Amino acid sequence: MTTTVLTTPQEPHPPRRRRARRPQAVVVVRPAPRRLAARLTGPAREAGMATAEYAIATLAAVGFAGLLVVILKSNEVRGLLTGIVKQALSL
Repeated sequence: MTTTVLTTPQEPHPPRRRRARRPQAVVVVRPAPRRLAARLTGPAREAGMATAEYAIATLAAVGFAGLLVVILKSNEVRGLLTGIVKQALSL
């Protein structure tokens, strides 16, 4: 025995309504020559300079500290500093 199932054809979905897009205004502003020159030579151009200067100064300080450690570990300087401290405490 065979069973036949009758189906109704499905209707396509109704078309979706799309929102109308608002036109976007395009404004082109050309900088005046003075403002353009200020942008190229002003503080905005040198904004990263402070960071680079701090990095160089930090590296120099670390190098100088390393040099001082090497010098102060030597026996001559250690003896000289010990003599200065003993003389100051003997007063």
